[in-house]
Amino acid sequence: MGCEELYKPLKVNQLTLRTRVIMGSMHVGLEGLDNGIHKLTEFYKRRAKYDVGLIVTGGAAVNPEGSGGLDFMSIYQEDDVDRWKPMTQGVHDEGGAIALQLFHAGRYAYKAMTGVDPVAPSAIQSPINPDKPVALTHEEIERTIDDFAQGARRAKEAGFDAVEIMGSEGYLINQFVSPVTNQRTDEWGGSFENRLKFPLKIMRAVREAVGPDYPVLFRMSGMDLIDESTTEEETLHMAREIEKASADIINVGIGWHESKVPTISMKVPRMKFVPVAENIATQVSVPVVASNRINDPRDANNILKEGNVQLVSMARPFLADPAIISKGKEERYDEVNTCIACNQACLDHVFEGKAATCLVNPEAGRETELLMIKTDQPKKLVIIGAGPAGLETARVAAERGHSVTLVDEKNEIGGQLNYSKKIPGKQEFYETLRYYRVQLELLGVDVQLGKRLDENDPLLQQADDVIIATGIVPRIPEIDGVNDEQILSYRDVFEGVSETGKNVIIVGGGGIACDLALFLKERGAEAITLLQRSKSFARGIGKTTRWATIMELKLLGIKMVGGIETYQHVDGQSVSFTINGEEKTISADSVVLAAGQLINDDLASVLRDKGKSVHIIGGAKDALGLDAKKAIYDGAILAREL
Repeated sequence: MGCEELYKPLKVNQLTLRTRVIMGSMHVGLEGLDNGIHKLTEFYKRRAKYDVGLIVTGGAAVNPEGSGGLDFMSIYQEDDVDRWKPMTQGVHDEGGAIALQLFHAGRYAYKAMTGVDPVAPSAIQSPINPDKPVALTHEEIERTIDDFAQGARRAKEAGFDAVEIMGSEGYLINQFVSPVTNQRTDEWGGSFENRLKFPLKIMRAVREAVGPDYPVLFRMSGMDLIDESTTEEETLHMAREIEKASADIINVGIGWHESKVPTISMKVPRMKFVPVAENIATQVSVPVVASNRINDPRDANNILKEGNVQLVSMARPFLADPAIISKGKEERYDEVNTCIACNQACLDHVFEGKAATCLVNPEAGRETELLMIKTDQPKKLVIIGAGPAGLETARVAAERGHSVTLVDEKNEIGGQLNYSKKIPGKQEFYETLRYYRVQLELLGVDVQLGKRLDENDPLLQQADDVIIATGIVPRIPEIDGVNDEQILSYRDVFEGVSETGKNVIIVGGGGIACDLALFLKERGAEAITLLQRSKSFARGIGKTTRWATIMELKLLGIKMVGGIETYQHVDGQSVSFTINGEEKTISADSVVLAAGQLINDDLASVLRDKGKSVHIIGGAKDALGLDAKKAIYDGAILAREL
């Protein structure tokens, strides 16, 4: 058996966890959809099947003003008890255990969503919220403490196996602990002892409400990553006090949502914050949970093997692959669909008010819709293009029982993912390519690389259906001189066909252009300038990672010139343009075009004229706003329709 440390049972109070892995809390937004409770139940049931020790739900608001949004769970009404019983029963039917997270957003709550003013220890507005909070009165603080306790009682009655008190990530409890957000002068503020009263009273009230035998987890902030906030010494003291207040497990969170330090994006090295949890574990005797950027069962096993912490938490990795822990147990590591921490379909969706899913696993959150049903009419399918759309189509179609041939003119699968994997901090895309390579081999897909098909190829003549997944071609902007042979395409640069020199101008400022700038900077380019008409750079990159990309570009000294009114001329070494009514010309060793994409579907119309059944997906169908998330989803849908 692989990863033995993960599969050692752990008794927590009167609950025995079958493995040492917690599925960390994630708001997925399914509750607000039609038949949402059923969808959420199926989401958790799918993950409960595969050896996870304990599932922690998304945050359930303990009162109306504490809700994180319109579609958040709640536990402040007696009706909530019956609402969640089918979900807890469903998880138990699969052999799993589930904890409810007791949640209060504090100053992170949005009035537009809750209908009431956000509340906080002090009336200090968060930089990521348009609403200024109202400072809680003494009586309101006491009522909020009781709200946590009553929420815990209801959770127990609803069949949850444990509760977790959310005290990190900059939410209400964390706001009381930090001097940045708690500037009260009464008994709830000032000294660290006073600032600790709120979490400690909540912990004791919850314990009293659920009794001595019921497991209670406390999620505390291991480091806030906010200037002038809680010190390390105070954090360690808090851990000791939380244990004294009868917490059974301390789960260590990292960073606030308003922090300018990335904590969970792809650019954060794996296991970077594990030492924070290990340090806290030296101060307490109860089990401590390490979290953040743990996405491989072998890494999790090694963390536990050190013996410093007793549990690890993975959240998004269970979106990417519900069976990640079972695959680790069976040493099927290459079959894991690894979370690449892109945030594009999970956190970015949540911040847009959408239900969460997963870029690499579009079935996540769609368990009741994207079913894997075997076909009763196997077909011969030829898929042209081994980018993300073609790969997912091939995988799902083959799993359903079709005979699949996947063809690409390149010598490796992946399409534009092969550019992404080369960007500093984006090496996780190697994992996605490995996953598809292994899956296609296991499913018997005939992969033919380095081959270009024309309409007369026997493969196409014999196919029942042809899927065009040929992706995109770079857009050539209409600028005088743009056909100069010395002007480079971003594709040529990524593929090593062309060298750029030390001084580079990139025409474009979207996601690909920004990635190209980072790619060239790592390879020794000294001066890089991005030019575009829009004033907003890195458009198309999600809210949770775009700010970090722009910050990185600035730190590396990459110039971003937006607001260009017109381009006068371009050649291999210079660009002339007008900005703010003034004509300018800048020169460089080379000029690279990264100014958008166009569809690549030339073969489709020819095949249709020959009477073939043709389907077009991904960038070959719609280049506007194309990304891997959309491409993989397109493939997942089409493959189920064939």
